[in-house]
Amino acid sequence: MGAYIIRRLLYAIPILIGVNVITFALFFVVNSPEDMARVHLGVKRVTPEAIAKWKQERGYDKPLLYNDSAAGATRLTDTIFFEKSVKLFVFDFGRSDQGRDIGYDIRTRTWPSLAIALPVFLAGLAAYITLALLMAFFRATYVDFWGVVLCVAMMSISGLFYIIGGQYLVGKLWNLVPISGYDGGVDAVKFLVLPVLIGVVSGIGSNARWYRTIFLEEINRDYVRTARAKGLSELRVLFRHVLQNAMIPILTGVVVVIPLLFMGSLITEAFFGIPGLGSYTIDAINSQDFAVVRAMVFLGSVLYIAGLIMTDISYTLVDPRVRLE
Repeated sequence: MGAYIIRRLLYAIPILIGVNVITFALFFVVNSPEDMARVHLGVKRVTPEAIAKWKQERGYDKPLLYNDSAAGATRLTDTIFFEKSVKLFVFDFGRSDQGRDIGYDIRTRTWPSLAIALPVFLAGLAAYITLALLMAFFRATYVDFWGVVLCVAMMSISGLFYIIGGQYLVGKLWNLVPISGYDGGVDAVKFLVLPVLIGVVSGIGSNARWYRTIFLEEINRDYVRTARAKGLSELRVLFRHVLQNAMIPILTGVVVVIPLLFMGSLITEAFFGIPGLGSYTIDAINSQDFAVVRAMVFLGSVLYIAGLIMTDISYTLVDPRVRLE
């Protein structure tokens, strides 16, 4: 087991290096620091002095990869690549183009993102699997038919419709919860109820239908027919055998999402005014803060790879065949 985890971690290293190099090329080769300065300064005729000052204040005045004017190891360390890309591997995000500490902002904004994402993840998972099991139990009946129709209809509706409709109906028309905003402590609950509810409802269509397909595939397998032949009830077959054996495809979509919960939701946080990592990324894009965008791209890559590793490890817990291999 330990060797299996180490092997998966070693596989992740070249992937992270590749992502980091590609990100560096996009931000500093395709889009040079001079271009960043012109975009950030926001004027048509920028003087060379203003560009040089902007680059110096943010550390973009150094050579990209190799510093000929330096001596020893500083020829490699006193460069943009080392300062802006290599340090990301030790989670040293540096400062934003606005002068703020990116690491502090990430740590502060992680909790509002988790406050939305974690309840949506847990409540949604319970609701989706329950509805899928219900449709699988009443398969080939009106319950299953109309359940699939409802899922397809909900899949066809844009997520923005749920957000805007929920804000109008629950927040404005019924005046049950605030439309947007955020507060710390216990007062945050009233601001989180609506986005969590909308997050769960908007995912019912695609997730419940996907889980239903998984359960129906398992129901038609030989071990299920054998269990029925032994006299087991349909409920026991469904919950004791089908659900357990369907865990591998379910884990594929579930475990990989867990690390990404820290990244927040771009659309949800922007519409509801939640100061999480999603809105942090959107604000950085709107303000042309390239340092924050680079940090969030790298952090997202790390979390996604962590999710893949967690998925591989979870396979060994539910499937003995993987452990034997």
